[in-house]
Amino acid sequence: MNQSILFSDGQRVDADKQAVRFDAQQYGALIPCFVAIADLQKRHQDTLMTKKAILTVFSQHRFDYEDLAEEAIEAEDFNERGEIWVS
Repeated sequence: MNQSILFSDGQRVDADKQAVRFDAQQYGALIPCFVAIADLQKRHQDTLMTKKAILTVFSQHRFDYEDLAEEAIEAEDFNERGEIWVS
């Protein structure tokens, strides 16, 4: 684990992006990270109808998504808005 990348405990559903947002911090810079709700539904193998259900499934796989986000940050795999998207 890279000690220069830290993840906050907070996460939230971003309805506009149809994703869960969780933030990372590297050398003081805030990095928005996202996982699509569709990806969470694939992992859960069911439709997630409420924010609570979405966040529960995200929490169950949080460490996997943080590992993927850390790899993407280290590879500088940011989109044009400076976001990291993992699946």
